[in-house]
Amino acid sequence: MSHPALVPGSVAVVTGGASGIGLAAAVKFASFGLKVAIADLGEEKLAAAAEKIAAAAPDGRQAVLASATDVSDIEALLDLQRQVNERFGGTDVLMNNAGIQPGSKLFDAREDQTWERIFSVNLKGVIQGTQIFAPGMIARGRPGLIINTGSKQGITTPPGDPAYNVSKAAVKAFTEALQHELRNTEGCRISAHLLIPGFVFTPLAAKGRTDKPAGAWTPEQTVDFMLGRLEAGDFYILCPDNEVPRSLDERRIAWAVGDIIENRPPLSRWHPDYAGKFAEFLKK
Repeated sequence: MSHPALVPGSVAVVTGGASGIGLAAAVKFASFGLKVAIADLGEEKLAAAAEKIAAAAPDGRQAVLASATDVSDIEALLDLQRQVNERFGGTDVLMNNAGIQPGSKLFDAREDQTWERIFSVNLKGVIQGTQIFAPGMIARGRPGLIINTGSKQGITTPPGDPAYNVSKAAVKAFTEALQHELRNTEGCRISAHLLIPGFVFTPLAAKGRTDKPAGAWTPEQTVDFMLGRLEAGDFYILCPDNEVPRSLDERRIAWAVGDIIENRPPLSRWHPDYAGKFAEFLKK
């Protein structure tokens, strides 16, 4: 890996780092010789993840920090930053990866505050994590990365889970604004990137399954793809999987944008009057 931020001695902070894509990224960063801090909830899960990361790190356990952190709590994030600064001296790579997907309904305002919780973790966690860590990263004057985990559901917004879609659509908009800000900040050597996973077999997506579906990628495959696209300088890291190639994602995204341009009904891909037209569009 030749990205200048991913070198021995750099420091990576990964939220949602005790499982799934976050853990796979933390292990990979550690194998490059980075010092790694993971933030997540669940002491046993954190401890197991820390041991796995330490096994990949040339310096072992001393290069790993595991912190029980609720990313929706700004005080918890400030404490995480303090721990990282005291232990490692600062941050070079920030991966705002923590996310939840409990399911949602459009009119469930009184149902366990589902929308508020999803927004607090998926969006507020990304915004606050960036606001807390980015100024110090810029001030270090070193090459750095901010990677925010988005979703294709935040781009094509399929029916079925509106709160999750809205949160990830907002992450996309925030990360675009962030990269614009960073590239227009004098002396800044930090770049922002939007990770857009495909179908990945993680605890978030398992939904009770114990065996990986054939169509899904592993978290490790997703991280390897991400690293390659970071090296290439991509902002939008649009990941395929074993079911959906990039060409199909591109057509779906283009159709979604076309709803506005062509003045079609919203989510026309799922509208009975446009099902045939969408099928023909995919064949072009």
